[in-house]
Amino acid sequence: MRVFVTGASGHIASAVIPELISAGHCVTGLARSDTAAATIQGLGADVWRGDLADTDGLSAAAREADGVIHLAFDHAAQGAGDLAGAVTADLAAVQAIGVGLAGSGKPFVGTNATGGIALAGFSGVLTEDVVLSGGPRIDTENAVIALAQQDVRAAVVRLPPAVHSNGRYGFVSGLIGIARVSGTAGYLGDGANRWGSTDTCDVARLYRLALESAPAGARLHAVAEEGIRMREIAEAIGRRLGVPAAPVAAEEATQQFGFLTPFVSMDNPVSSQTTRDALQWIPSGPGLIEALERDPALAPIAG
Repeated sequence: MRVFVTGASGHIASAVIPELISAGHCVTGLARSDTAAATIQGLGADVWRGDLADTDGLSAAAREADGVIHLAFDHAAQGAGDLAGAVTADLAAVQAIGVGLAGSGKPFVGTNATGGIALAGFSGVLTEDVVLSGGPRIDTENAVIALAQQDVRAAVVRLPPAVHSNGRYGFVSGLIGIARVSGTAGYLGDGANRWGSTDTCDVARLYRLALESAPAGARLHAVAEEGIRMREIAEAIGRRLGVPAAPVAAEEATQQFGFLTPFVSMDNPVSSQTTRDALQWIPSGPGLIEALERDPALAPIAG
């Protein structure tokens, strides 16, 4: 299968592309710069030059492919406070890909974040059958699923806040950076709220399985660890960096955590049992705390 991948020079794609190639697929990755193109070629994929704003190009790339995996999201804009802009661009990209795939019967695997569903008001253990009517990134998820009505085998993979491997930890990387600067590995309240976690290679395998066999309309959870308490995450960071883990007062949260504040406060336990049963997905990589403990780059802060 010739697979078009957006976000092809990113962390998750660094595992998805080799996973696809090892399974016999050919990959073309979207690149907006020479640096991204070199990264994609280094993974063994071909390059399609463009970006999420090039909707005509996205439609053409999808039309030429046998299937699409959409990993791209403007995290830089989100980190700079322009979540609305990032969400708008993501929705437009999905719609453009849908134009290229409509009526083809081809697979399209989109991406959402489990944390966004929690921030939209859902509480309790998130399962695959939970569907919200709208919200940031939720509109895009629903747009992907709606393509099933246009003869596209569309599915969405929901990612937890901590997708980790090779020294990269999703949102936990942000917490590590904050701890390095502030000298404290912080959490809010009693730190009992939870984040899900998955090793990147396990995530990559789920994307491949979804591309190959997920039924149209499937919502899938790439979650190996249902929920790790934030205090445990902070304590692991503190141990590795040699700094204390301590609660941060609510009135100081924004100063400490910046754009991560809403995520640090959310409780986002997630079940992936339906996903595991449907696609025979069995996560086997290390857990988040184990990965942190084994990371040689996490050393005590000097001085």
